[in-house]
Amino acid sequence: MTTPDSVTTPQPATTAAAAAPAAGPGRLRSLGPVGLVLAGGISVQFGGALAVMLMPRTGALGVVALRLLVAAVVLLLVCRPRLRGHSRADWGTVVVFGITMAAMNGLFYQSVARIPLGPAVTLEVLGPLALSVLASRRAINVVWAALALAGVFLLGGGGFSGLDPTGVAFALGAGAMWAAYIIFSARTGRRFPQADGLALAMAVGAVLFLPLGIAESGTKLVDPVTLGLGAAVALLSSVLPYTLELLALRRLPAAAFAILMSLEPAIAATAGFLLLDQALTALQAAAIALVIAASMGAVRTQVGGGGRGRGRRKTAALESTGLEG
Repeated sequence: MTTPDSVTTPQPATTAAAAAPAAGPGRLRSLGPVGLVLAGGISVQFGGALAVMLMPRTGALGVVALRLLVAAVVLLLVCRPRLRGHSRADWGTVVVFGITMAAMNGLFYQSVARIPLGPAVTLEVLGPLALSVLASRRAINVVWAALALAGVFLLGGGGFSGLDPTGVAFALGAGAMWAAYIIFSARTGRRFPQADGLALAMAVGAVLFLPLGIAESGTKLVDPVTLGLGAAVALLSSVLPYTLELLALRRLPAAAFAILMSLEPAIAATAGFLLLDQALTALQAAAIALVIAASMGAVRTQVGGGGRGRGRRKTAALESTGLEG
């Protein structure tokens, strides 16, 4: 682990912002920083809903393979990372980052193949939340931990009888990988300029996951419709939100960004309801609200205690480049 005050959630440094286009489209900028962050969150979660719709064609592993592959190709073409001049430790860090990223995505998609999108994202958020609470070491974080645990208890209806236990386990595993992702994204950002480390790590994850996707889906992966939908998932869940968030972080404090990111379980539940007909019970809605409150409270406590508030993104991403940590 990194030092306690640097573990919460990753904040892009100036070099990360420089990796974004120098002048984003006027229509995007007109949304304002809050609008950009919310648009990025909507893009990610509706991309997740689209991935669930794609799973009957390719399976969860096939969807992950397509998402990582397309995102890696886009990032490598845009960033054109330099391959020479890096130490063995640099390559070791980026390889572990890629493995972590692949595991995080793989576990999450295995989860949403079994349980609704909203509860899956809520359980996944517990990983970064736990990391933030443990890193802060302030007494008030006992309150946030208690709120989160109460949310988990309600989400499971007192025993997870309403959710597939395997799906719950996969979601919690994805949360643990998200916490690890935060740590290794920071280390990678210190060792590689701009978005180079992310592009290389995404390529590592794609290479590792492609055999799994082929084993599960075979020739289905090269079906034109499947390829198109997989590319749409990658763009919605990776490329577009990373760009939107980088533009937003030029004008939005990282603490405010992290609080907005805490709304993702609610956005995921909305996407699941609209696209997948995944209605929530009253208890599940209350559970999601408690976890959101705990996440926001942990961020505010970190900022109030003089810690460095950090914006975050699940699954991956461009905003993690150039990190200090």
